[in-house]
Amino acid sequence: MEKNTYTTEEVFEATLRFFEGDEMVAKAWMENYAPRTESGEFLALAPTQLDWRVAKDLASLTLQPKITEIRPKSLECDVVRFQNNKEKWVAFVGLLNGYPYEIFTGLQDDEEGIVLPKSVTTGHIVKNLDENGVKRYDFQFQNKRGYKTTVEGLSEKFNKEYWNYAKLISGVLRYRMPVSQVLKLVDSLQFDNDNINTWKVGVERALKKYLKDGSDTTEWADEI
Repeated sequence: MEKNTYTTEEVFEATLRFFEGDEMVAKAWMENYAPRTESGEFLALAPTQLDWRVAKDLASLTLQPKITEIRPKSLECDVVRFQNNKEKWVAFVGLLNGYPYEIFTGLQDDEEGIVLPKSVTTGHIVKNLDENGVKRYDFQFQNKRGYKTTVEGLSEKFNKEYWNYAKLISGVLRYRMPVSQVLKLVDSLQFDNDNINTWKVGVERALKKYLKDGSDTTEWADEI
C-alpha cells in the first residue's frame, strides 16, 4: 500500500538528492513549496516533474548573492482582476519596495473564493500565525468609510491546486528572479487542464505591469 505522508527526515533526504546536495535549496523547497496536509505532514518526497523547471531555476539562483531580508509581517498589495475562461478571478500581488514579492490567486465567489468591492485595487497581505502556530495570509483593505476590513485565510478560500502553483511562482520572485524571466518561466509551464492554462495567462497579465518599458528593471537588486 502506497504511503500517503512522509516525515521531515525522509523528505529532506529525498529532496537533498533531488537538488544534488544543495542544502539551502532543499530546505527552501521544503519550507515554501512542499505540499502538506492541514496538520503540516508532507505529501511528497521531492519536487515533481510538473515543477521541475521551477526547481531548476530556483537552484540556479544559489549562484547569486544570498537573500537576507525577512518578509515583513505586512506587505503592500495590488489587486488585479482577470477572467479565467468564463469565471472572474482575482490576483493579490504582494510588493516589497515596489516590486512583486509574492502572488496569490483565486476565484471571485462568495462560497468558493472571495468577493471584493470593485473599488478595491490595493491593500496589504498580512502574515499571521493561528492558534496552532500554522502560518496564514490575510488580505486587509480600507473601505470607503476609512475602516479596515480583513479577509482571513486567503489559502483557505482558494483552490489548493492553483494556490500551490502560485506558491512556486512566489518562490522565484522572492529569490530575486527578474520579472521578465519569471514571465518566461510561467509561459513555459505546460498543463493538460485548459482552466489552468487560462489561469496562467491571467498570472502573466498580473505581473507584466511591473516591467518598465516592456523589459525588466536592472536596479532591483541595488534597491533592496
